[in-house]
Amino acid sequence: MVEMHEMVPGKRFDRYHELGQYAFGEKLGLYIVVPQQLIVEVGVCIVYMVTGGKSLEKFHDTVCSTCKQIKLTYFIMIFASVHFVLSHLPNFNSISGVSLAAAVMSLSYSTIAWGASVAKGVQPEVQYGYKAKTAAGTVFNFFSGLGDIAFAYAGHNVVLEIQATIPSTPEKPSKGPMWKGVIVAYIVVALCYFPVALIGYWMFGNSIEDNILISLEKPAWLIAMANIFVVIHVIGSYQIYAMPVFDMIETVLVKKLNFRPSTTLRFFVRNFYVAFTMFIAITFPFFGGLLGFFGGFAFAPTTYFLPCIIWLAIYKPKKFGLSWWTNWICIVFGVCLMVLSPIGGLRQIILQAKEYEFYS
Repeated sequence: MVEMHEMVPGKRFDRYHELGQYAFGEKLGLYIVVPQQLIVEVGVCIVYMVTGGKSLEKFHDTVCSTCKQIKLTYFIMIFASVHFVLSHLPNFNSISGVSLAAAVMSLSYSTIAWGASVAKGVQPEVQYGYKAKTAAGTVFNFFSGLGDIAFAYAGHNVVLEIQATIPSTPEKPSKGPMWKGVIVAYIVVALCYFPVALIGYWMFGNSIEDNILISLEKPAWLIAMANIFVVIHVIGSYQIYAMPVFDMIETVLVKKLNFRPSTTLRFFVRNFYVAFTMFIAITFPFFGGLLGFFGGFAFAPTTYFLPCIIWLAIYKPKKFGLSWWTNWICIVFGVCLMVLSPIGGLRQIILQAKEYEFYS
C-alpha cells in the first residue's frame, strides 16, 4: 500500500477507496472498499471503547479496593466523554501529539505487563494445555485466536491517510519516510507483543485473562499506572480510526445531501458517532469475542487480501513468478481468516452473553 500510494505519476491516492476505484473502476471500487473500511473503523472504535472502560474500571478497583463497586457501563461513559471533546480536532496533524503519547504508552504498559508477570513468577497450579474441554471448543477457540492475531497486526486501513500527510516531491517521494515509519512501527509492535505473549503464558498458562493487566494484581500502584497507560493509548488510537469515518460521513452529507459545511454539522456528526460507538460498547462489552469477530470479519479483507488483489489488478506481475505466488498465498490465507475467525469470535460472544445481564 505504501508503494501504491504514488504509483501513478503526479497523483496521490490519499484514501483507501481512491486506490480501490483506480483498480476496480469508479463505482465498483467504492462498493468494494468503503463498506469494509467502515466496518473496520467502527469495529475498532467499539473495541477501544470497551478496552478504555475496562481499564478505567480496573484502575478504580486497584486504587480503591474498599470503594463501592461502579458498573462498567459508567466507566465506558467516562471514557467516551473524552472523545466528545477530542473528536472536534480538525485533522490527523492536530492529533499527532496524542498519537505519539499513545505509542509511548503502548511500550510502557506492555513492559509493565511482562515485567510484573516475571516478578509474580510461575503460578502454583499453572496449566499449559487447551482451555476448552471439548474438541469443538478447542477448534472454535483456535478460530477466535486467528481473529485476535488479525486484529493485532492490521494498521493498513489508515496507512494511505497517514502517508497523505507526508510531503512528497519527485526527488523525495513520501514512500521513503513512510517505509521507515512502517518498519519502526512493526519493531515497536513486536517489542510490545512478543514478551507479553510468551512471558504471560509462561507465568499464567491457559488461565490468563483476555487482557493480561486484569490477571495481574500487585504491585497495585504499578498495575494501576499500566491501566491508565492503556486508557491514554486507546484514546489516541480511537481518534486515528475515527478521523476517516468523520471524513466519509461529512463528505457524503455535504456532496450528496447538500448540507452546508459548518461547525454545527461537524458538532452533530462527530458527537452522534461517539455516542453510537459508546452505546454498542455498553451493550456488548466482550473484549476477547469482539477482537476475534472483528479481526476476521473486518480486518482480514482490508488488511490481508484486498491490497494483494489491488496489486495484482494494477501491476499484473508475471504468472507463477514470486510476486504472483506471494500475493495469491496471502489472498487464500486472508479468505480463510475472514471465514473462520468470526465463527470463533461470535461463539465466544454468545457464550459470554448467556451469563451476562445487559445494562445490569
